[in-house]
Amino acid sequence: MRRERHRLRVPYAPLGRGYLTGALSSREGFDENDFRARNPRFTREAMEGNRRIVETVKAVAERLGATPAQVAIAWTLTQGEHVIPIPGTKKVRRLEENAAAADLDLREDVLAELDRIPASVAPRY
Repeated sequence: MRRERHRLRVPYAPLGRGYLTGALSSREGFDENDFRARNPRFTREAMEGNRRIVETVKAVAERLGATPAQVAIAWTLTQGEHVIPIPGTKKVRRLEENAAAADLDLREDVLAELDRIPASVAPRY
């Protein structure tokens, strides 16, 4: 019997380069060497247009007693066993926060709410 194989998917920026953490409300604070300063998803217009995404993730996080980052990572983990997110961080406390997302149980109603979030209004790069 042949075993079905899935193509491994590795979302390398499951936190939207910090956007889905809810910590970024504007472009202020990006220095000239920050990749996000030139990224189309971080223009003022794109950030305003994508605010609903962040607001929904933050609202879900609040209801679940989690952080927005944990909700974003947990949602990514629900996309299948072949999907392995790799959020980047330089801080141990963020690493621990991110790892705790694996224990977050997203019920069907929460998944449906997150799945209804519209796509980003700007291209990724």
